[in-house]
Amino acid sequence: METGISCIMYFHGYRSYQKKRLKNKYGKYLMGMLAVMALAAFFVQRQELWSIGKKAAVKMAGTAVVDVLAPGLHYEEKENGNHFLAKVEKILFPIADYTVQIQSYETDAESTLSYEMILAMEALDENYVDENGQVVMQNNGGTDSPQPADGTQNADNPQAADGAQNADNSQAAATAQNPDTSQETSDSAGQASLTVAQPVTATQKAVEYSLEKLNDFDYLVQNFYQVDSTTTVKSDQLNVAALTGKNMKIAHDAGTPQILIYHTHSLEGYADSIPGDRSTTVVGVGDYLTELLTQQYGYNVIHDTGEYDTIRDKAYSKAAPALEQILADNPGIDVVIDLHRDGVGENTRLVTNVNGTDMAKVMFFNGLSRTTKLGDIAYLYNPYIADNLAFSFQMQLAAAEYYPGYTRKIYLKGYRFNMHYCPKTLLVEVGAQTNTVQEAKNAMVPLADILNKVLSE
Repeated sequence: METGISCIMYFHGYRSYQKKRLKNKYGKYLMGMLAVMALAAFFVQRQELWSIGKKAAVKMAGTAVVDVLAPGLHYEEKENGNHFLAKVEKILFPIADYTVQIQSYETDAESTLSYEMILAMEALDENYVDENGQVVMQNNGGTDSPQPADGTQNADNPQAADGAQNADNSQAAATAQNPDTSQETSDSAGQASLTVAQPVTATQKAVEYSLEKLNDFDYLVQNFYQVDSTTTVKSDQLNVAALTGKNMKIAHDAGTPQILIYHTHSLEGYADSIPGDRSTTVVGVGDYLTELLTQQYGYNVIHDTGEYDTIRDKAYSKAAPALEQILADNPGIDVVIDLHRDGVGENTRLVTNVNGTDMAKVMFFNGLSRTTKLGDIAYLYNPYIADNLAFSFQMQLAAAEYYPGYTRKIYLKGYRFNMHYCPKTLLVEVGAQTNTVQEAKNAMVPLADILNKVLSE
């Protein structure tokens, strides 16, 4: 009997010993794993520990211990926090992080685009002619009235019959004298002898637009805007009362500079531009607009002829510091105009006739800092989007009423295009590579007049 009891007690003691042994063994494994985790965390965060200082390092260590031993006691919501456990998990179990990356790859790749990459994409977001003379079409489709692949501007005249109300028979006659005569031909030889048109002062509206019609968002977009498929626009951004209600008048007299004209793409030329002669490029067109605004209308204008597009995909980032400096040196500048030239299919010529003079058609261009894939681009923030939109719309409306057929629709696209430096910023596309220099210069006459009507009258 005693022997049996002894055996039972021995067996019970042996089991207790085994349990303790296993417990100690698991304890050693756990301690070893914790040590590995601590070392891994140390190496991952060593740079941060060196840079944040002793007190902050001690605090971080304490937080890490709490996170490991009692994670429920410490919770801090961070958008991009460097969580201790997350880093350890990433080192010890990389396959889990890889799986997450695969699941969110497309979104992650888009949301972490560098600022430089965005600027490069922005610079390549406009139509242009490459070094081989081939047109690279970027603006080839909108969500409301897409353009054909060859660049032909169908329904490009915002003066729709149901929205235009002729004030009287004389105005109807004026409308008939200003038809939209965009030509689909590459023959520009006959235009080379055109002379620069004399300044035009349109004292009467040729067309009157109904506010009731303009207040209809669908009507407004279809008749005044081309919304690219890469972006979206909201009805509160294109509210006619807000667009027309913003005061665009010049804030001071011509004692100091009031208007800045510059060219992000100063190398853009026309069908008959002379290589090496900048006066036959968009810069020469800017010279003529400057002359009209100063001599005919009395504005104080700075024309910056800096060359920023020797590397096209860096043009906007290169132009930005120069633009900042000019505005810092001339704080009274109230209007900024970035004058461009568009790129279209070789069989398309954007030509219209105003008061008997053939000229290139003009297009106003806005960046919304929003794409359909990224949504609002926070790091391309533009506090003046509403002002930019109001400026281009008031210009477009004045052009439609005084010079029907002169402008193409306002083009809305993503990104920012350096329009965030000044509320009254205008990006203007003057014709295309199939227009002549003379046609482009002739187009500056109505443009100067419309600018004067919006900025002064």
